[in-house]
Amino acid sequence: MENQQTIAATEAAIIEDFKLLQSWDEDAKYEYIIDMGKNLPVLDEQHKLEENKIKGCQSTVWLVADYTDGKIYFGADSNSVIVKGLISMLIRVLSGRTPDEIIAAKLEFINEIGMRSHLAQTRSNGLLSMVKQMKNYALAYKIKNAAKV
Repeated sequence: MENQQTIAATEAAIIEDFKLLQSWDEDAKYEYIIDMGKNLPVLDEQHKLEENKIKGCQSTVWLVADYTDGKIYFGADSNSVIVKGLISMLIRVLSGRTPDEIIAAKLEFINEIGMRSHLAQTRSNGLLSMVKQMKNYALAYKIKNAAKV
């Protein structure tokens, strides 16, 4: 899916969505995250390999990246509905971007919506591992393509 908005605009849209929901205590925000995970396209079983698992996540998370026409497209899945929702938000922001855009992304929406402070420490660490892996893919594709020039 081609991403026409800037990273900042996509992050702003997510922040606005979260502002419309009640507090974290009302579970509305968790339900929204779970719903986003349910809308994540299914990751083909052939990609659910050990080498595609994100290290540092309490739950099992598979992440794949495809480089097409100068942009990276991510696919993911998890055995946890919350984690699936978290990775779907990251994909919404970062998929369809150039390696440089992904590397430079600050992902301020994570703090803006209060996600880091409302996740258990292990989930927060897992979220950071997901971000790190996505940025590692971007760096790898950047280096690989620089070598071709």
